[in-house]
Amino acid sequence: MDKQEEFQEQRKKIIQQIINDDDLRKLSIKWLEILTRCRYSYNFDWLGRPIIQLPQDIIAIQEIIWNVKPDLIIETGVAHGGGLILYASILELISGPGHVLGIDIEIRPHNRKAIEEHPLSKRISLIEGSSVDPEVVRKVYKFSENKNKVMVILDSLHTHDHVLKELELYSPLVKKDSYIVVFDTSIEDLPDDLWSDRPWKKGNNPKTAVYEFLKTNDRFVIDKEIQSKILITAALDGYLKCVKD
Repeated sequence: MDKQEEFQEQRKKIIQQIINDDDLRKLSIKWLEILTRCRYSYNFDWLGRPIIQLPQDIIAIQEIIWNVKPDLIIETGVAHGGGLILYASILELISGPGHVLGIDIEIRPHNRKAIEEHPLSKRISLIEGSSVDPEVVRKVYKFSENKNKVMVILDSLHTHDHVLKELELYSPLVKKDSYIVVFDTSIEDLPDDLWSDRPWKKGNNPKTAVYEFLKTNDRFVIDKEIQSKILITAALDGYLKCVKD
């Protein structure tokens, strides 16, 4: 075993220790609650655009993109566009034809302008409309033609029915060893008073949609290793790895 293999084996042991540590998991969820109450994820930019994600999830996404090297990354829920810029920047470093497709029911003019004027805009396309609207889905499938490796990131409306529909609609595009990342599954693990003005809550959120989806779809499994090694994540049980074509 060479030094690199030795390091990777050591890392696996560390991650397994974290997976088996219930106290650490509970502490991480409590810490996530505190971070959510102070809107911690709103504090960061990626190459000049606000990215409303936890830094740990940003690192995890970067690792996945580097390993998968997707031809296309589809994101539902564009917001300020920082996520699109993140994905495009990693694809730019990888080189090749990789592209990002952002979908949102409303892309505000100032955000569209900033995305389209960004130096990485050549790798980004936008579709305005609901991610579950048949016409939008048709456009996405058309865009995905001849793309061998597709990765999907779901971060739009966080209700059970909406996310489950997104999973059913977009999962066929994802092939073995690529991922669907479902954000804000952590709603299920956090107090309902954090979402008192929103239509989602415990029992009605992205995590419940993931669990329902996995009951009838054996192509995907929850990648526990990712969420365990980053500890603080908005995608608890939301990193879904495709294990079958």
